[in-house]
Amino acid sequence: MNNDWQKDPRLKTMAPEKIQFLIDFSQQLNNAPKDQVLPRFLSLTAEAGNKNISFSGEETGLLTDILTGYLSPADRSRLDMFRMLSQKTAFRRS
Repeated sequence: MNNDWQKDPRLKTMAPEKIQFLIDFSQQLNNAPKDQVLPRFLSLTAEAGNKNISFSGEETGLLTDILTGYLSPADRSRLDMFRMLSQKTAFRRS
């Protein structure tokens, strides 16, 4: 993943500590083996919670839109499938 996502103007609405967390997290992703990128990406929310950082639903959607643009097509497909399954599971609980 390159750092072009950091230039996205939509990030200007986000708190600086959240952006720094994302920069640190993206550096971890850059150093992760290819087969670990998607699982690490999916752990973003949990790791943020451990650092007392929370993202609103709008921020999460924004981050997903921005960062998935830099995933490989195969990882993007896996993430889309995960999101679809998560939505179906949430719908069944309602």
